Amino acid sequence: MKKATILLLSTIMLGMLAACGGQNNTSGEAQSAGQAAQTKTTENAASGETASATAESGTRTVNYLGTDYEVPAQIDRYVITGALEAMEDSILLDIHPVGAITSGGKFPDMFASITDQAESIGEKITPNFEKILSLKPQVILGSTKFEAAVLDKLKQIQTTIPYSHVATNWEANLMLLGELSGKQDKAAELIQTYKSDLEQAKLTVNETLKDKKVVLVRIRDGGIYIYGPDLYFNTLLYGELGLTVPDAVAAAEKQELLSMEQFAAINPDVLFIQFSEDENPDNTAALKEIESNPIFQSVNAVKEKQVYVNIVDPLAQGGTAYSKIQFLKAFMEKVQP
Repeated sequence: MKKATILLLSTIMLGMLAACGGQNNTSGEAQSAGQAAQTKTTENAASGETASATAESGTRTVNYLGTDYEVPAQIDRYVITGALEAMEDSILLDIHPVGAITSGGKFPDMFASITDQAESIGEKITPNFEKILSLKPQVILGSTKFEAAVLDKLKQIQTTIPYSHVATNWEANLMLLGELSGKQDKAAELIQTYKSDLEQAKLTVNETLKDKKVVLVRIRDGGIYIYGPDLYFNTLLYGELGLTVPDAVAAAEKQELLSMEQFAAINPDVLFIQFSEDENPDNTAALKEIESNPIFQSVNAVKEKQVYVNIVDPLAQGGTAYSKIQFLKAFMEKVQP
């Protein structure tokens, strides 16, 4: 009986010890699991911070006119040099460069909405490399008009994209700015709206101007200049609106200076004149002198009061998205029946 009692007590004590050991093991496993979860969470948080930092300081590749350019993932500091085309399109997408082109040491009024944070980096064809370097740009928008040596110097400072001055690249130009700034949708919307407005404009033009000679001239250095059919605003007038190309315009390969007699021989029915005193520094009264010339007064457009001066800013480049949108709107306001 005594032996049985001792055996029973031993069994109970062994069971209690086993239970305690099991609880300690379970607690230890739970603690280990908790520590592992906490470690994993910490690793994930750290990993998330690293990924975010990488995204903010990383790079991406943009393709423009067949060439790849590596640029920051997010761009806040643009410098525009040599490319008034890029400055015009920046108005449409509300891009504010830290450095931009001046004319005569100041920013032209037409760029007032985007140059509020900008410093001058030189005139159109004379970039100030030291100034550009000091502004620490994340991307430089240069010009296809620049010589190779100028572009090479700019590339030593930062990624430089030569912004096209060719009018037929206007869509690619605007989409480039859209991609750089993250405003691709806005750029695409502007292009689509312009094309829709253009189709509507063609209907009016076919009714009111199909038998008319429409000419646009630019007064520079006191003279009258016309452009070839693929230059300046002529890409819109003749290429997109489909107006008849006058012989003198068709024969022009670039910017051509006309004598007053040559201009009168064209005898336009509708005349658009672009004139800026900045482009006529030695004769700021050039427009008035031309308008008062008896030969000028003999052309149909003058006699029929179909002469329109500066329907858009006279410094507008003509072949950009901005120029096209502004000119088409103003043009249609003038030719509405």
